[in-house]
Amino acid sequence: MKARVTVLTLGVADLERAVAFYRDGLKFATEGIIGQEFEHGAVAFFDLESGMKLALWRREDIAYDSGVQAQNPNPAELTLGHNVSSKLEVDQVMQEVESAGGTVVKSPHDTFWGGYSGYFQDPDGHLWEVVWNPELSI
Repeated sequence: MKARVTVLTLGVADLERAVAFYRDGLKFATEGIIGQEFEHGAVAFFDLESGMKLALWRREDIAYDSGVQAQNPNPAELTLGHNVSSKLEVDQVMQEVESAGGTVVKSPHDTFWGGYSGYFQDPDGHLWEVVWNPELSI
């Protein structure tokens, strides 16, 4: 298996609410919800940089499709990293997230390793880190 991820799917409780957050609030590009004509098929895809896709799919539909029983989500199981080019951009993104209905769970701060970051949760509790790393050029 090659070390490659092409689609990251987030399980959500309310697909319409989640689409509104990412599309309207964060301005992620999407064609909207597709597959509604299929039982368990409604999904929304968002274009990310480098050709990667973000998919939103109801948790109950992922459970059905995978055969795995749905359990209570734990937001600390996974974080999504959004690297930016400056401390100022971290602050700007976090303000955008709050305006879009996300919840800042840790305000932007200088990190122990020399960067600057903050954490937010989307309406379904998925944990994102917005981070400036002085060692990366974005």
